[in-house]
Amino acid sequence: MIEILRKIWRFAGEEQKNIRTSVIGCFFFAVFHMFQMAAIYVIVLALVDGSTSSAPAWQALGLLLVSIIGRAIVNRFTQLQQTHAGYFMVANKRLAIGDKLKRIPMGYFNDKSLGELTGITTTVLDDVENTGPMVLVNILSGLINSLVMLLFVLVWDWRLGLLALAGMALYFLLLSAMERKSAVLAPKRQAAEAKMVETVLEQLQGMSIIKSFNLTGKGDQKVRQALEDSRSSNLGIEKLFTPYIMAQEMVLQFSSVLILIATVAFFLNGTISLANALMAVIVAFLIFSQIKSAGSGVSALRLTGSSIDHANQVDGIPEMDEKGKAQHPKAHDISFEHVSFSYDRKPILKDVSITIPDKTTTAIVGPSGSGKTTLCNLIARFWDVQEGRVLFGGRDVREYTCDGLLRNISMVFQNVYLFEDTILNNIRFGKPDATMEEVREAARKARCHDFIMALPDGYDTVLDDKSSLSQGQKQLLTIARAILADPRIMILDEATSSVDTRTEVRIQKAFARMMQGRTSFIVAHRLSTIQTADVILVMNQGDVIEQGTHEELLARGGFYARLYRSQFEQ
Repeated sequence: MIEILRKIWRFAGEEQKNIRTSVIGCFFFAVFHMFQMAAIYVIVLALVDGSTSSAPAWQALGLLLVSIIGRAIVNRFTQLQQTHAGYFMVANKRLAIGDKLKRIPMGYFNDKSLGELTGITTTVLDDVENTGPMVLVNILSGLINSLVMLLFVLVWDWRLGLLALAGMALYFLLLSAMERKSAVLAPKRQAAEAKMVETVLEQLQGMSIIKSFNLTGKGDQKVRQALEDSRSSNLGIEKLFTPYIMAQEMVLQFSSVLILIATVAFFLNGTISLANALMAVIVAFLIFSQIKSAGSGVSALRLTGSSIDHANQVDGIPEMDEKGKAQHPKAHDISFEHVSFSYDRKPILKDVSITIPDKTTTAIVGPSGSGKTTLCNLIARFWDVQEGRVLFGGRDVREYTCDGLLRNISMVFQNVYLFEDTILNNIRFGKPDATMEEVREAARKARCHDFIMALPDGYDTVLDDKSSLSQGQKQLLTIARAILADPRIMILDEATSSVDTRTEVRIQKAFARMMQGRTSFIVAHRLSTIQTADVILVMNQGDVIEQGTHEELLARGGFYARLYRSQFEQ
């Protein structure tokens, strides 16, 4: 239990001060609670003595008011601190995860399910946010309140205090046993929760495929199993806790009865006064109330610790070496020097050596799996090479910071991704401080200004599931976004493969303007899109097997010429 409390404390980070303040507040809450006990004692003394004066009543009222007002103020303060700690300790972790993901190789996202990361940043961290500080503060405050109450009883009557101490000790022995047992099931429960999020997300993303094969209601076995595993693991936790919780409750009730019996015995043999005996009866029912708060927190402690362990798994993801410095290259040429790259032990590029001059357009063609996209990704340092070097402006890309390198590069991908935001903010994504006129100019260059203005809300149109933009129009918006960023290197990865011929012509014209004065790369299957490139690289099985202009490659009659004839001479 102590180790998990430390784990929550370490996870809190900057919020430790708020948790510490909340725990201190709990101590004062316990002190104000004692004023209530004092008020009761004043009334009991007055009744036993047969006093008819109103003074005891006023004294008791004053003590009660101090207790009520003091506890209300302290409770509000501690709750605010606790809520602040819970929200921001998790918010800071989510931001740290986001920052971490910027520094890891893109291969991680190919190898890991999106659902795993989604589960961590949502349900796993939600568990920590909702229960972490509450568990920590509840346990500590429960212990503090119980300790204050126990000290009060020990000073008041040490015999009754020892009975209360024995009951508390037995209670915590059961609590510790329950916590150890939960160590087995808590990780399984956490894994089941994450798997449920992962499978539900996968189901939603693949709904179009499920419907197209008429598998609605039949193809969701994986989701049903994940839900069943989640139900089973949660039920297992409850079944484990129930007998322990019952035993703990019986220990506290039995201890209260034992205190009552001892009080009666002490009164009968004359070792305790009537007033103290009556007060002991009241104490017997109140002394264990705060310890239950600590116990309820411990029952969720292992689950919180398991959630923190799961969230901290992201910290172990290997990062790319970030030892580069801020560089400002004067030229923007790209060179590959004997570059070899493998992913998951599968060779992708084999001893590639090429040089791309500044302000030229290079097309990359070849069959699927030949290494075209990988070549471009190495320029942007989405991965690091295993052998050789990739040079940008005469310097190894690893000599740049990742942010400094990517500031010079814009990429337009085959799969269009636009944020659920306004068209204006989507275009501004690459340059958040751009003026409205700069945004319009980028849209004009990308040939999307006219259709944007035809929309009812123009640039303020929100892009969501209800937006009526075509795939080609969305692609033009991503091109406008890339133009506005004004990069020195432009990479277009199959950017026209999913649009019709008419839209492709518009996009090609937008590309032509966008690539002027830049070092540009075009990855394409359609050879009609790359015939005007300054140089064409032909790739096959990780090798650059041919390079030259369109006319030169046709004249050679090699791989490119055969590929060209297969597309245009059928």
